[in-house]
Amino acid sequence: MNKLKVGILGTGNIGCDLLVKIQRSPYLECSIFMGRNLESKGMMFANKMGINITDKSIDALIENPNLCDIVFDATTASAHLKNAPILKQMGKFAIDLTPSLVGKMCVPTVNGAECIKESNVNMITCGGQATVPVIHAISEVINNIEYVEIAAVISSNSAGAGTRANIDEFTQTTKMAIEEFSGVDNAKAIIILNPSEPPIMMHNTIYIKVNNPDMNAVELAVKNIEQKMQSYIKGYKIINGPVYQNGMIIIMVQVEGNGDYLPKYSGNLDIITSSAVKVAEMYAQREALVC
Repeated sequence: MNKLKVGILGTGNIGCDLLVKIQRSPYLECSIFMGRNLESKGMMFANKMGINITDKSIDALIENPNLCDIVFDATTASAHLKNAPILKQMGKFAIDLTPSLVGKMCVPTVNGAECIKESNVNMITCGGQATVPVIHAISEVINNIEYVEIAAVISSNSAGAGTRANIDEFTQTTKMAIEEFSGVDNAKAIIILNPSEPPIMMHNTIYIKVNNPDMNAVELAVKNIEQKMQSYIKGYKIINGPVYQNGMIIIMVQVEGNGDYLPKYSGNLDIITSSAVKVAEMYAQREALVC
């Protein structure tokens, strides 16, 4: 099949990691890398890869709408609020990697098939991509969950300016995603930046308050979702649990990055770029069938 052309808005770490993953995809190819500064590290990286670059940002796409069919927005939540209506008007499938909540919240293993019918999907947050699949899987086998809390611990080294600027959006967006995909009305999300050296891997601890759960069903559900996640995020691993203690199901998920553009400890970035590319590939496969 012919590869579907994609554009990347944002030339930072996430944009560059997306680029590497896209260029090895059997379904996608990057036709334009859009930013503001041709001398930036990301722009120079893309240029060395032979990718078409521009410092006109989204204006380049406005001038030439045929550059791509899919647009990854790896800028900021505030920037995507401006970009989203422009992309919609042009008929582009927008994949938002910021916590803007403009489009439909998307977790590929949970609702990817529904999301590729939308015009704009939101990849929630790194913590959301790491924990929502597990929480959703458990909510499918037990129905009396009272409360869910997640704590995402990431290396301070892997938290760039965009991550730090969007801390409030992270907690709120992750909380909303947990509630949306679990049916629970009471949830909380916490992010912790750990400055330790050497840098730690991303760890996510999930706490689910529930009375007398069927732990055999829970264990099977968690094992199944771990295998599904590993199909596109190799470093995704349940490293502790599920265990039931003091009225809580407790599970710890570790995410090791693939080491494409970023260090392997940057699993928090890798999981969101991997998830974004996964949904783009699902969209490309659907388009091929339609055509």
